[in-house]
Amino acid sequence: MYRLKGCRELRKRAPQIALNWFSTFSFSRSTHSVSFDPIITAEDISGSKPAAVQNLVQGNWTRPSNWTTIVDPLNGESFISVFEVDERGLQPYIESLHKCPKHGLHNPFKSPERYLMLGDISAKAAHLLSLPKISDFFTKLIQRVSPKSYQQAYGEVYVTQKFLENFSGDQVRFLARSFAVPGNHLGQQSHGFRWPYGPVAIITPFNFPLEIPVLQLMGALYMGNKPVLKVDSKVSIVMEKMLRLLHECGLPREDVDFINCDGNTMTKLLLEAKPRMTLFTGSSRIAEKLAVDLKGRIKLEDAGFDWKILGPDVQEVDYVAWVCDHDAYACSGQKCSAQSILFMHENWGRSPLLDTIKKHAARRQLDDLTVGPVLTVNTEALLLHKNKLLKIPGSKLLFGGKALTNHSIPAIYGAIEPTAVFVPLEEILKDDNYELVTKEIFGPFQIVTEYKDNQLPMVLNALEKMHAHLTAAVVSNDVLFLQEVIGKSVNGTTYVGLRARTTGAPQNHWFGPAGDPRGAGIGTPEAIKLVWSCHREIIYDVGPIARNWQIPRST
Repeated sequence: MYRLKGCRELRKRAPQIALNWFSTFSFSRSTHSVSFDPIITAEDISGSKPAAVQNLVQGNWTRPSNWTTIVDPLNGESFISVFEVDERGLQPYIESLHKCPKHGLHNPFKSPERYLMLGDISAKAAHLLSLPKISDFFTKLIQRVSPKSYQQAYGEVYVTQKFLENFSGDQVRFLARSFAVPGNHLGQQSHGFRWPYGPVAIITPFNFPLEIPVLQLMGALYMGNKPVLKVDSKVSIVMEKMLRLLHECGLPREDVDFINCDGNTMTKLLLEAKPRMTLFTGSSRIAEKLAVDLKGRIKLEDAGFDWKILGPDVQEVDYVAWVCDHDAYACSGQKCSAQSILFMHENWGRSPLLDTIKKHAARRQLDDLTVGPVLTVNTEALLLHKNKLLKIPGSKLLFGGKALTNHSIPAIYGAIEPTAVFVPLEEILKDDNYELVTKEIFGPFQIVTEYKDNQLPMVLNALEKMHAHLTAAVVSNDVLFLQEVIGKSVNGTTYVGLRARTTGAPQNHWFGPAGDPRGAGIGTPEAIKLVWSCHREIIYDVGPIARNWQIPRST
């Protein structure tokens, strides 16, 4: 991503860019429906026909004087201009958040009709995303900015559509369901309610430009909050288009602010606007800094070095190998749930498993984006990490480890073959090696190791030493083995059984870390209530007071 500020040529072109791209959708409305037709296609975006991304504050789309030029991750061509807010432009955002009271835009005692409104908006948006023309538009737009296979990109759209479908109709107000407990005397009852925070902030990464921001944004709105949303500028065009779609489905423009800015500017906004809660999805390093800056008023779904254990019962080798390939290398390994390390029982080591994974990995091609650019680590850094691992005694390259060839991916990004490095278990546990081996590489890269029956405690010790606990998989149908591993591990989203995987954040189950009071979930009623509301207790005590009541002695 290159910053081009004050460039005369771009300044001349910016108004025309805006005219060409800010009206991406054509909508028509009837009393009961909203129809949608994309005027452009994602394939149209190019250096000669660039797209542009606006900001939204206090109900108005804005175009600041500064912008960042995003380069096409496949060919380096400047193809999107993102209008960016700098520190001088933060005041409208600060004022917007300050206008929202701590008790939110709605709660069980205030504007309850908004629960119904948001259920209706969800239904309309779900319907639009279910239409092939619209789902195809968003799928291909995702591919342009965060290159992945069509099926992987479509999976984002599908999960988002199903999530919106799940929270249609009365399901939004069901999130605010309360409970009551009888009191000590007649007229006394305690009621527990889910209460909004009011002004909140959402910061989301590049790798899921639709699914993560939509699910967290809608969860925040459902519970009565007023969010300001920041998506990684490299991919924020996707969410800008989705916000316009939500507006046409009935979402008031004033309900969400949308900002494009650099990290320092966003930090300044958070410190000055003081949102009551911030949801951050992204790197552990930034997460820890924000936790300090915001004095703990934060929920985190940060990075994870995710593990998979293959138990002693070897079966269905082809299937398990296919899942291992998918977990480690789909989306070029750029999932917070990607398989980072594979603990393989020696029985699996004697099977064709590794050769089969290698064959699957070799099928991945840049042509269909089953392997593609790595947007956070360049090729040199990826290969350097591989070389450092290969210096560990007993380590070896299983496959990959080479730069991709015959491509035009910009040098600022990474481009390597799907890679696996074997490191002996005993070496992994050494203090001099552990940090290096368990360093999260957000790319098509995994560690493989092997253990014997009597070394399972060593495997569990390796898990105990890890800092992030997002996803995990225990591939075994041995119930006693499963009980041992589950009972001595932490990860918040753990798949177990023969078909266990590490990746997968569907709308039908909790996805999030465990072992950290700041941990955030996504997608389910439990996740929405945990992240986007707090508990409030209302105790009714209305009497009657006994007729013969007298003032008691002081205590």
